[in-house]
Amino acid sequence: MSYLKFDKNLLINLDQSLGKEMLRTNQAGAYHCTTLVGCNTRKQHGLLVIPIKEMGDKPYVMLSSLDETVIQHGAPFNLGIHRYRGGVYSPNGHKYIREFDCEGVPRTTYRVGGVILTKEKIFISHENRILIRYTLVEAHSPTTLRFKPFLAFRESNSLCVANDAINRDIDTNVESGVATCLYDGFPTLYMQFNRKPTWVDEPNWYNGIEYVKDLERGVPYCEDLWVPGYFEIPIKKGESIIFSAGISPVQPRQLKKMYEAEIASRTRRTSFFNCLKNAAKQFYLKDGDDMYVLSGYPWGVVLARNTFMALPGLTLSIDHKADFESIMATASAALLRYMAEGSLSARIQGIDLPDIPLWAVWAVQQYAKSEGITEALAKYGSFVEKVLDFILNNRHPRLYCEPSNGMLTTNGADSPASWMNSSLNGGRPVIPRSGYLVEFNALWYNALRFGVALAEAATDGFAANADRWRSAAEKMKQPFIDMFVNDLGYLFDYVNGNYADPSVRPNMAVAVGLDYSPLDRRQRKRVLDTVTRELLTPKGLRTLSPKNFNYRPFYLGSPQDRELALHQGPARPWLIGFYADAYLRVFGMSGVNYIDRMLIGFEDEMSNGCIGSLSQLYDGNPPFSGRGAVSHATNVAEVVRTLRTIKKLYSNDLSTAR
Repeated sequence: MSYLKFDKNLLINLDQSLGKEMLRTNQAGAYHCTTLVGCNTRKQHGLLVIPIKEMGDKPYVMLSSLDETVIQHGAPFNLGIHRYRGGVYSPNGHKYIREFDCEGVPRTTYRVGGVILTKEKIFISHENRILIRYTLVEAHSPTTLRFKPFLAFRESNSLCVANDAINRDIDTNVESGVATCLYDGFPTLYMQFNRKPTWVDEPNWYNGIEYVKDLERGVPYCEDLWVPGYFEIPIKKGESIIFSAGISPVQPRQLKKMYEAEIASRTRRTSFFNCLKNAAKQFYLKDGDDMYVLSGYPWGVVLARNTFMALPGLTLSIDHKADFESIMATASAALLRYMAEGSLSARIQGIDLPDIPLWAVWAVQQYAKSEGITEALAKYGSFVEKVLDFILNNRHPRLYCEPSNGMLTTNGADSPASWMNSSLNGGRPVIPRSGYLVEFNALWYNALRFGVALAEAATDGFAANADRWRSAAEKMKQPFIDMFVNDLGYLFDYVNGNYADPSVRPNMAVAVGLDYSPLDRRQRKRVLDTVTRELLTPKGLRTLSPKNFNYRPFYLGSPQDRELALHQGPARPWLIGFYADAYLRVFGMSGVNYIDRMLIGFEDEMSNGCIGSLSQLYDGNPPFSGRGAVSHATNVAEVVRTLRTIKKLYSNDLSTAR
């Protein structure tokens, strides 16, 4: 039985099936995303969505969809489905679907009378090309397949409107296919088959296609798509036809070999861990010699904070050490340039934010835990030294180390300083966290203590750093406790002057989940009790306690409504990583079963939302529906890191028992 299999009863019910999406990427910025039944419900959905370097590396929807039609005895049965203006679905091809299986590659099985047809889709790694293999499993009479491409040629956050500026030319001299380019400046789209089809010119605008998810979000949701014609190709029982869409031509006879090679390299989604492993690799972005982490799909970019926060889980937790090192090489080089010259990265956004150096050291710390302190010292010791001294010497324009107590302050009143970065009215923070932020200072103490551990493992001049970093950590330890631990036993979220923010927020979970904390075990437990009681959900930690007057659990409504709610109640799965670390440090092996059971809520999500992945955030109240980006890097990373931690603890416990 497949781990991710959906039968016709669910698929033909659009109320259920349109809420389930699938995603495939090429690890170079291109992706394919749609619903399980193939009906696009977001403007960012598409069969081939690619970054175009000449247009700022933004993703562009080239091929929106490909409608298939089965023809027998002259009768057409269209397998496609679109939502048109007024909520009308046509041509209702979902009624022919009998099964959708996503264990290996996404495979849809259709039944039309006596015809059984399967469709399998796969991206070519690091190439802007998607392949679709159609196999005629059963047929009792001659069968022809018709393929109708819906073209967009527009930025993924925009919409297409019928116009006379398009280039209607179709190049039919392409081997076993055609090529077209609707607008100047765009790459040419090549659509080919592994054997020669018949091309029929039938140019038309298909007007009024609606995207229901955008309608729900209160943003523009209706567009027109260009269909230049269609392909026809006969197919026999037992035969397969492979369709290719890319921005360069391909040798048709190579398509079968190309398809089979890609399948052989895939990890099958046969378990919770394998789903997360596949999802993790989808965030990799290779560009020449550089490697990055995309923050999410379908509207993700490369963000410095998300990169360092997600990097250990996306790589080390799935045994991809080399990818950690490649991505860290790119990201650390950008951070070092900023620290040395103040120059911003052209690709990595937010490298100048005040907490980036702190998260960078945390990422190196996870490498040390995975690969050993000696290897971490050899590879990243110099980097950690430069980061710690950069902060200690107050060289960051938005991060200040107070000489009186050794703690860090930042200005978050005018623009967001932390990961709680929702903003309105030209960038003004919804939550103006300013002054001493609890997770900043917890990360700082942890970074200093980790620096000490590196220095103590050194046998050269690096060892001299141990005393001054130890002194800096000790200097801030008691001030941290005095400043943040309140009479109720939990931690203030931030302290600014005479104001200590009493909001119960998950940043305190970061403070107690780090390897090194200024708090003792009893203090950690009291904080953990508050987090468990007020913030824990089956989908992560709430961003604000329901007891707070400002609690807004549902990420719904207009763009402004959603921005106001973003960090005022919805749950974030990535925070479960720090919660689990804290719980295991407080309760030891007796907490393993509890954390394991807690992960069930995330395993349930493997067949919801974007199947096999985790959404950006979840409502803070039942039924904890997924919202925002359909697949989010930090969430996948920290859940898979937690899962791997549990597996290791179980394994060690069994070894000890033997």
